[in-house]
Amino acid sequence: MIDVIVVGGGPAGMSVALNLLRAGRSVLILEKENFGGQIANSPRVENLPSIKEISGLDFAGNLFEQILDLGAKFELEEVQRVLKVDGIFEVTTNYHTYQARAVVLANGVKHRKMGLPNEEEFIGKGISFCAVCDGAFYKDKDVYLIGDANTALQYALMLAQTSSNVYVFTLFDRFFADQILVDRLRQKDNVHITHNMNLVAYLGQNELAGLRFENTMDHTIHEYPTNNVFVAIGQVSQNDLFKSLVETDDHGFIITNDKMETSLPGLFAIGDTRKKDVRQVASAVGDASVASVFIDKYLMINNRVG
Repeated sequence: MIDVIVVGGGPAGMSVALNLLRAGRSVLILEKENFGGQIANSPRVENLPSIKEISGLDFAGNLFEQILDLGAKFELEEVQRVLKVDGIFEVTTNYHTYQARAVVLANGVKHRKMGLPNEEEFIGKGISFCAVCDGAFYKDKDVYLIGDANTALQYALMLAQTSSNVYVFTLFDRFFADQILVDRLRQKDNVHITHNMNLVAYLGQNELAGLRFENTMDHTIHEYPTNNVFVAIGQVSQNDLFKSLVETDDHGFIITNDKMETSLPGLFAIGDTRKKDVRQVASAVGDASVASVFIDKYLMINNRVG
């Protein structure tokens, strides 16, 4: 029997584990891919208090080492079912079934896709959602990027350091990113920005060979031959597995109160997976701090002290 199972090994999941471990609770983290979550793919994190700059990978690595030192248990397994039976949670993965007194959903979000024909086929064959992962393949070459918010601009800045030219396309007539990133991007001589462009087709047969855009102002069609494009247009929820357990909004994000409690007692949700207006690493860590206090109280009130 485990005190708390955390679903997701990103900043939120590892931070709630950190606080619960310090409170003397036993914690198992279940992560289906890689520990660190999407922050591990961020080339530079600059909005953490007292830390001027750190790579997302280093931040995640430091946090992972910290919780390991405190005795965290972890498994690389994909959660397939969560049930609450007689006050105890049963979490079934692709390998095992675990029991816990409380569960925290910190499963984050997934990349939003364009939803165009050939997209799934071309992923890994020209289409990428991670410049940190794949940017090195295009050293001294021209690269193309679609997106207008912080992640897109961070990717563009990183790519500009090694690629010959970076062509950035946005759907609207402006960026929706921190001004410091916008200013940095505009200072790059090898970054070329085109606003009001809607991607309408991926070109190619077995792999990406080009992009077709429609200008949203004059509706002209523009085609660009390229074997690469980085898509950074936001994230979507991945909570289908939990919709029968908890209340979600119209977009699939889990609804919680200010204690991070869901509609099911003992089941908490933190970080990007829950309905919220701000999705940053700092807010994810904040969610974890709040949740850990009320998880500990929940365990004590239910006389289920470790």
